[in-house]
Amino acid sequence: MPTHTGNYTITMERCPSLLGFAAVGSKKEADGPIGNNFDIISSDALFGQKSWELAEGQMQKVAAEKALSKASLSPGDIGMLFAGDLLNQITASHYGLRELGIPFMGLYGACSTMSQGLILAAMMVEGGFAGKSMAVTSSHFCSAERQYRFPLEYGGTRTPTAQWTATAAGAVIVGESPSPPYVRSVCIGSIENKDVKDLSNMGAAMAPAAALTLGRFFKDTCTGPDNYDVILTGDLGEIGGTLLAQLMERDGYKLNGKHADCGLILFDKEAQDTGAGGSGCGCAAAVLCAYLLPRMRAGKINEVLFMATGALMSPTSVQQGQDIPGIAHLVHLSTKKSGRPEVS
Repeated sequence: MPTHTGNYTITMERCPSLLGFAAVGSKKEADGPIGNNFDIISSDALFGQKSWELAEGQMQKVAAEKALSKASLSPGDIGMLFAGDLLNQITASHYGLRELGIPFMGLYGACSTMSQGLILAAMMVEGGFAGKSMAVTSSHFCSAERQYRFPLEYGGTRTPTAQWTATAAGAVIVGESPSPPYVRSVCIGSIENKDVKDLSNMGAAMAPAAALTLGRFFKDTCTGPDNYDVILTGDLGEIGGTLLAQLMERDGYKLNGKHADCGLILFDKEAQDTGAGGSGCGCAAAVLCAYLLPRMRAGKINEVLFMATGALMSPTSVQQGQDIPGIAHLVHLSTKKSGRPEVS
Protein backbone atom coordinates (compact mmCIF):
# COMPACT_ATOMS: atom_id res chain seq x y z
CA MET A 1 0.00 0.00 0.00
CA PRO A 2 1.17 3.58 -0.59
CA THR A 3 2.67 5.58 2.25
CA HIS A 4 2.98 9.28 2.93
CA THR A 5 6.40 10.88 2.66
CA GLY A 6 6.43 14.24 4.37
CA ASN A 7 3.26 16.30 4.25
CA TYR A 8 2.23 16.13 0.60
CA THR A 9 3.92 13.25 -1.23
CA ILE A 10 2.51 9.74 -1.63
CA THR A 11 5.10 7.00 -2.23
CA MET A 12 4.08 3.81 -4.05
CA GLU A 13 5.01 0.43 -2.65
CA ARG A 14 4.04 -1.73 -5.64
CA CYS A 15 5.15 0.93 -8.16
CA PRO A 16 2.68 0.44 -11.02
CA SER A 17 4.14 0.34 -14.50
CA LEU A 18 3.10 2.19 -17.64
CA LEU A 19 2.11 -0.74 -19.85
CA GLY A 20 1.18 1.11 -23.00
CA PHE A 21 0.84 4.64 -24.29
CA ALA A 22 -0.04 6.45 -27.49
CA ALA A 23 -0.09 9.99 -28.89
CA VAL A 24 -2.34 11.37 -31.62
CA GLY A 25 -1.95 14.72 -33.35
CA SER A 26 -2.73 16.74 -36.45
CA LYS A 27 -0.75 18.63 -39.08
CA LYS A 28 0.73 21.41 -36.93
CA GLU A 29 1.90 18.87 -34.35
CA ALA A 30 3.40 16.77 -37.16
CA ASP A 31 5.41 19.78 -38.31
CA GLY A 32 6.86 20.31 -34.82
CA PRO A 33 10.17 19.04 -33.39
CA ILE A 34 8.73 15.69 -32.22
CA GLY A 35 6.24 15.19 -35.06
CA ASN A 36 7.84 11.94 -36.17
CA ASN A 37 7.32 10.44 -32.70
CA PHE A 38 3.51 10.47 -32.80
CA ASP A 39 1.73 7.14 -33.16
CA ILE A 40 -1.01 8.61 -35.36
CA ILE A 41 -1.15 11.88 -37.29
CA SER A 42 -4.21 13.09 -39.17
CA SER A 43 -3.83 15.76 -41.85
CA ASP A 44 -7.56 16.40 -41.37
CA ALA A 45 -8.08 18.38 -38.17
CA LEU A 46 -11.72 17.26 -38.17
CA PHE A 47 -10.64 13.61 -37.95
CA GLY A 48 -13.52 12.71 -40.24
CA GLN A 49 -16.12 14.29 -37.93
CA LYS A 50 -18.70 17.05 -38.43
CA SER A 51 -17.44 19.44 -35.75
CA TRP A 52 -14.25 20.37 -33.90
CA GLU A 53 -15.74 19.07 -30.64
CA LEU A 54 -16.55 15.66 -32.12
CA ALA A 55 -13.07 15.62 -33.67
CA GLU A 56 -11.55 16.02 -30.22
CA GLY A 57 -13.55 13.07 -28.93
CA GLN A 58 -12.42 11.00 -31.90
CA MET A 59 -8.79 11.80 -31.05
CA GLN A 60 -9.32 10.40 -27.54
CA LYS A 61 -10.88 7.22 -28.90
CA VAL A 62 -8.08 6.69 -31.41
CA ALA A 63 -5.40 7.32 -28.76
CA ALA A 64 -7.03 4.91 -26.30
CA GLU A 65 -7.43 2.20 -28.92
CA LYS A 66 -3.82 2.61 -30.07
CA ALA A 67 -2.51 2.38 -26.50
CA LEU A 68 -4.55 -0.80 -25.97
CA SER A 69 -3.21 -2.28 -29.19
CA LYS A 70 0.40 -1.49 -28.30
CA ALA A 71 -0.06 -3.18 -24.91
CA SER A 72 -1.87 -6.19 -26.50
CA LEU A 73 -4.95 -5.47 -24.40
CA SER A 74 -8.67 -4.99 -25.04
CA PRO A 75 -11.14 -2.58 -23.41
CA GLY A 76 -12.38 -5.43 -21.23
CA ASP A 77 -8.94 -5.68 -19.60
CA ILE A 78 -9.20 -2.14 -18.19
CA GLY A 79 -10.88 -1.76 -14.80
CA MET A 80 -11.16 2.03 -14.74
CA LEU A 81 -10.82 4.86 -17.23
CA PHE A 82 -9.99 8.43 -16.15
CA ALA A 83 -10.42 11.08 -18.83
CA GLY A 84 -11.03 14.78 -19.30
CA ASP A 85 -10.70 17.70 -21.68
CA LEU A 86 -11.20 21.47 -21.85
CA LEU A 87 -14.77 21.54 -23.11
CA ASN A 88 -17.90 22.29 -21.10
CA GLN A 89 -19.09 19.12 -19.34
CA ILE A 90 -15.93 17.38 -20.71
CA THR A 91 -17.99 16.31 -23.71
CA ALA A 92 -15.00 15.27 -25.83
CA SER A 93 -14.24 12.52 -23.30
CA HIS A 94 -17.87 11.46 -22.95
CA TYR A 95 -18.64 11.26 -26.65
CA GLY A 96 -15.26 9.92 -27.68
CA LEU A 97 -14.83 7.11 -25.15
CA ARG A 98 -18.38 5.89 -24.55
CA GLU A 99 -18.12 3.09 -27.11
CA LEU A 100 -15.24 1.45 -25.22
CA GLY A 101 -17.58 0.42 -22.40
CA ILE A 102 -14.92 0.83 -19.69
CA PRO A 103 -15.97 2.03 -16.20
CA PHE A 104 -15.45 5.76 -16.51
CA MET A 105 -14.66 8.72 -14.26
CA GLY A 106 -14.57 12.16 -15.84
CA LEU A 107 -11.93 14.69 -14.79
CA TYR A 108 -11.45 18.41 -15.11
CA GLY A 109 -8.03 19.75 -14.26
CA ALA A 110 -7.60 21.97 -17.32
CA CYS A 111 -4.10 21.42 -18.73
CA SER A 112 -3.11 19.45 -15.61
CA THR A 113 -5.54 16.65 -16.55
CA MET A 114 -2.89 14.19 -17.78
CA SER A 115 -1.04 14.30 -14.45
CA GLN A 116 -4.33 14.12 -12.57
CA GLY A 117 -5.52 11.12 -14.56
CA LEU A 118 -2.16 9.35 -14.32
CA ILE A 119 -2.10 9.83 -10.53
CA LEU A 120 -5.60 8.40 -10.10
CA ALA A 121 -4.93 5.51 -12.48
CA ALA A 122 -1.74 4.61 -10.58
CA MET A 123 -3.44 4.87 -7.19
CA MET A 124 -6.27 2.62 -8.42
CA VAL A 125 -3.73 -0.08 -9.33
CA GLU A 126 -1.53 0.51 -6.26
CA GLY A 127 -4.53 0.11 -3.96
CA GLY A 128 -5.73 -3.06 -5.66
CA PHE A 129 -8.99 -1.52 -6.86
CA ALA A 130 -8.19 -2.24 -10.52
CA GLY A 131 -5.76 -4.61 -12.18
CA LYS A 132 -5.25 -2.12 -14.99
CA SER A 133 -6.46 1.43 -15.50
CA MET A 134 -6.14 4.12 -18.13
CA ALA A 135 -5.71 7.89 -18.31
CA VAL A 136 -6.72 9.79 -21.45
CA THR A 137 -6.96 13.47 -22.31
CA SER A 138 -7.06 15.80 -25.30
CA SER A 139 -7.35 19.34 -26.57
CA HIS A 140 -8.18 20.85 -29.94
CA PHE A 141 -7.08 24.28 -31.11
CA CYS A 142 -10.36 25.07 -32.85
CA SER A 143 -12.71 23.85 -30.09
CA ALA A 144 -10.69 25.72 -27.46
CA GLU A 145 -10.68 28.94 -29.46
CA ARG A 146 -14.43 28.75 -29.90
CA GLN A 147 -15.06 28.14 -26.20
CA TYR A 148 -12.51 30.40 -24.50
CA ARG A 149 -11.73 33.16 -26.96
CA PHE A 150 -13.33 33.83 -30.35
CA PRO A 151 -14.40 31.59 -33.24
CA LEU A 152 -11.65 31.29 -35.85
CA GLU A 153 -13.73 33.28 -38.34
CA TYR A 154 -13.36 36.32 -36.08
CA GLY A 155 -9.67 36.58 -36.93
CA GLY A 156 -8.60 38.01 -33.56
CA THR A 157 -5.01 39.13 -33.01
CA ARG A 158 -2.99 37.01 -30.60
CA THR A 159 -0.81 38.66 -27.93
CA PRO A 160 2.90 37.70 -27.51
CA THR A 161 2.10 36.02 -24.17
CA ALA A 162 -0.60 33.77 -25.67
CA GLN A 163 0.02 30.05 -26.18
CA TRP A 164 -1.18 27.78 -28.98
CA THR A 165 -3.61 25.03 -27.96
CA ALA A 166 -2.41 21.67 -29.25
CA THR A 167 -4.67 19.53 -31.40
CA ALA A 168 -3.56 16.31 -29.77
CA ALA A 169 -4.48 13.48 -27.42
CA GLY A 170 -2.58 11.04 -25.25
CA ALA A 171 -3.49 7.77 -23.53
CA VAL A 172 -1.56 5.79 -20.90
CA ILE A 173 -2.37 2.34 -19.48
CA VAL A 174 -1.22 1.58 -15.93
CA GLY A 175 -0.79 -1.88 -14.40
CA GLU A 176 1.68 -4.16 -12.67
CA SER A 177 4.68 -5.27 -14.70
CA PRO A 178 8.41 -5.94 -14.24
CA SER A 179 9.12 -3.50 -17.07
CA PRO A 180 9.61 0.25 -16.60
CA PRO A 181 8.69 3.09 -16.54
CA TYR A 182 7.28 2.94 -13.01
CA VAL A 183 5.23 5.41 -11.00
CA ARG A 184 7.36 5.87 -7.87
CA SER A 185 5.49 8.67 -6.10
CA VAL A 186 3.01 11.48 -6.65
CA CYS A 187 2.39 14.93 -5.22
CA ILE A 188 -1.13 16.30 -5.59
CA GLY A 189 -1.18 20.07 -5.92
CA SER A 190 -3.17 22.75 -4.15
CA ILE A 191 -5.00 25.59 -5.87
CA GLU A 192 -2.76 28.66 -6.04
CA ASN A 193 -3.15 32.07 -7.64
CA LYS A 194 -1.37 35.40 -7.61
CA ASP A 195 -4.14 37.68 -8.91
CA VAL A 196 -3.36 37.03 -12.59
CA LYS A 197 -6.45 37.84 -14.68
CA ASP A 198 -5.03 37.88 -18.21
CA LEU A 199 -6.60 35.05 -20.23
CA SER A 200 -3.76 35.40 -22.74
CA ASN A 201 -1.03 34.76 -20.18
CA MET A 202 -1.65 31.24 -18.88
CA GLY A 203 2.04 30.72 -18.10
CA ALA A 204 2.05 33.48 -15.48
CA ALA A 205 -1.19 32.17 -13.97
CA MET A 206 0.12 28.60 -13.57
CA ALA A 207 3.77 29.15 -12.59
CA PRO A 208 3.07 29.81 -8.86
CA ALA A 209 1.16 26.53 -8.58
CA ALA A 210 4.01 24.67 -10.29
CA ALA A 211 6.55 26.20 -7.88
CA LEU A 212 4.37 25.31 -4.89
CA THR A 213 4.00 21.64 -5.84
CA LEU A 214 7.63 21.19 -6.91
CA GLY A 215 8.93 22.82 -3.73
CA ARG A 216 6.71 20.64 -1.57
CA PHE A 217 7.93 17.50 -3.33
CA PHE A 218 11.60 18.42 -2.95
CA LYS A 219 11.10 19.15 0.76
CA ASP A 220 9.14 15.95 1.39
CA THR A 221 11.64 13.71 -0.40
CA CYS A 222 14.82 15.55 0.62
CA THR A 223 15.82 15.77 -3.04
CA GLY A 224 16.48 18.61 -5.48
CA PRO A 225 16.70 19.27 -9.22
CA ASP A 226 20.05 17.48 -9.53
CA ASN A 227 18.46 14.18 -8.47
CA TYR A 228 16.44 14.03 -11.70
CA ASP A 229 17.26 13.86 -15.38
CA VAL A 230 14.28 15.97 -16.43
CA ILE A 231 11.69 18.11 -14.66
CA LEU A 232 8.97 18.34 -17.29
CA THR A 233 6.15 20.83 -16.91
CA GLY A 234 3.12 21.27 -19.12
CA ASP A 235 2.35 23.79 -20.23
CA LEU A 236 3.99 26.89 -18.82
CA GLY A 237 5.49 27.96 -22.12
CA GLU A 238 8.36 30.41 -22.33
CA ILE A 239 7.00 33.01 -19.90
CA GLY A 240 5.74 30.57 -17.27
CA GLY A 241 8.94 28.55 -17.47
CA THR A 242 11.03 31.63 -16.80
CA LEU A 243 8.81 32.54 -13.84
CA LEU A 244 9.06 29.00 -12.45
CA ALA A 245 12.87 29.15 -12.49
CA GLN A 246 12.79 32.50 -10.67
CA LEU A 247 10.30 31.29 -8.06
CA MET A 248 12.27 28.10 -7.40
CA GLU A 249 15.56 29.99 -7.07
CA ARG A 250 13.87 32.32 -4.58
CA ASP A 251 13.03 29.22 -2.54
CA GLY A 252 16.59 27.89 -2.73
CA TYR A 253 16.37 25.51 -5.72
CA LYS A 254 18.28 26.20 -8.92
CA LEU A 255 16.83 24.18 -11.78
CA ASN A 256 20.26 24.15 -13.49
CA GLY A 257 19.00 23.28 -16.96
CA LYS A 258 16.96 20.30 -15.72
CA HIS A 259 13.62 21.95 -16.51
CA ALA A 260 11.85 21.50 -19.84
CA ASP A 261 8.31 22.44 -20.81
CA CYS A 262 5.95 20.48 -23.05
CA GLY A 263 4.75 23.70 -24.66
CA LEU A 264 8.28 24.37 -25.94
CA ILE A 265 8.92 20.75 -26.98
CA LEU A 266 5.78 20.15 -29.04
CA PHE A 267 6.17 23.23 -31.24
CA ASP A 268 9.00 25.37 -32.60
CA LYS A 269 7.51 28.61 -31.35
CA GLU A 270 9.45 30.79 -33.78
CA ALA A 271 9.10 28.73 -36.94
CA GLN A 272 5.48 27.76 -36.22
CA ASP A 273 4.37 31.11 -34.79
CA THR A 274 2.93 29.67 -31.58
CA GLY A 275 3.55 32.72 -29.40
CA ALA A 276 4.90 31.75 -25.98
CA GLY A 277 4.60 28.03 -26.79
CA GLY A 278 2.02 25.27 -26.79
CA SER A 279 -0.77 24.58 -24.32
CA GLY A 280 -3.92 22.52 -23.84
CA CYS A 281 -4.53 19.15 -22.16
CA GLY A 282 -3.29 17.39 -25.27
CA CYS A 283 0.08 19.15 -25.27
CA ALA A 284 1.41 17.59 -22.06
CA ALA A 285 -0.31 14.29 -22.86
CA ALA A 286 1.23 14.06 -26.32
CA VAL A 287 4.73 15.03 -25.20
CA LEU A 288 4.52 12.48 -22.38
CA CYS A 289 3.43 9.68 -24.71
CA ALA A 290 5.37 10.56 -27.86
CA TYR A 291 8.62 11.87 -26.41
CA LEU A 292 9.21 11.22 -22.71
CA LEU A 293 8.02 7.65 -22.16
CA PRO A 294 9.72 6.20 -25.27
CA ARG A 295 13.01 7.75 -24.10
CA MET A 296 12.56 6.16 -20.68
CA ARG A 297 11.83 2.77 -22.22
CA ALA A 298 14.97 3.09 -24.31
CA GLY A 299 17.01 3.83 -21.19
CA LYS A 300 18.01 7.31 -22.35
CA ILE A 301 16.61 8.94 -19.20
CA ASN A 302 15.87 7.32 -15.85
CA GLU A 303 14.45 9.79 -13.31
CA VAL A 304 11.69 12.17 -14.39
CA LEU A 305 9.32 14.52 -12.65
CA PHE A 306 6.26 14.99 -14.86
CA MET A 307 4.17 17.94 -13.67
CA ALA A 308 1.26 19.10 -15.79
CA THR A 309 -0.22 22.46 -14.81
CA GLY A 310 -3.73 23.81 -15.22
CA ALA A 311 -5.50 27.18 -15.26
CA LEU A 312 -8.83 26.55 -13.56
CA MET A 313 -10.91 29.32 -15.08
CA SER A 314 -14.04 29.32 -17.24
CA PRO A 315 -15.29 31.84 -19.81
CA THR A 316 -17.82 33.05 -17.26
CA SER A 317 -15.29 33.56 -14.46
CA VAL A 318 -13.03 35.56 -16.77
CA GLN A 319 -15.92 37.71 -18.00
CA GLN A 320 -16.78 38.46 -14.38
CA GLY A 321 -13.25 39.72 -13.71
CA GLN A 322 -12.12 36.85 -11.47
CA ASP A 323 -8.46 35.91 -11.21
CA ILE A 324 -7.20 32.63 -12.66
CA PRO A 325 -6.50 29.85 -10.13
CA GLY A 326 -3.66 27.49 -10.99
CA ILE A 327 -2.99 23.85 -10.13
CA ALA A 328 -0.03 21.50 -10.67
CA HIS A 329 0.13 17.76 -10.03
CA LEU A 330 3.47 15.92 -10.00
CA VAL A 331 4.32 12.31 -10.89
CA HIS A 332 7.76 10.82 -10.25
CA LEU A 333 8.51 8.35 -13.05
CA SER A 334 11.55 6.10 -12.87
CA THR A 335 13.19 3.14 -14.57
CA LYS A 336 13.89 1.75 -11.07
CA LYS A 337 11.37 0.52 -8.51
CA SER A 338 13.49 1.42 -5.53
CA GLY A 339 16.49 3.43 -4.46
CA ARG A 340 17.06 7.11 -4.08
CA PRO A 341 17.49 9.07 -7.33
CA GLU A 342 21.21 9.68 -7.74
CA VAL A 343 22.56 13.18 -8.03
CA SER A 344 23.64 13.77 -11.63
